[in-house]
Amino acid sequence: MGRTLPTTNQLIQQEQTAFANFRRTLRREDQRHFDALFAAARLHTAAISQANHALPFEAVLLAMLVEQQKKIDDLQRRING
Repeated sequence: MGRTLPTTNQLIQQEQTAFANFRRTLRREDQRHFDALFAAARLHTAAISQANHALPFEAVLLAMLVEQQKKIDDLQRRING
């Protein structure tokens, strides 16, 4: 018997595909940022796979936010020396 549940990477891809029309209407520069958000989410597939109670997109958004916060913290450290 095969697996019936999609992998975390498949879930992320499905969510990204669901927003294809949204992405298409963004400016080219913003499309790169949009793609970077989903790439950031892929860095946290293990955490996403453990968020069983959440909707898949909620878990993907949280993973994106973690990466955004890491970048903000890094920039603040650079500014503050």
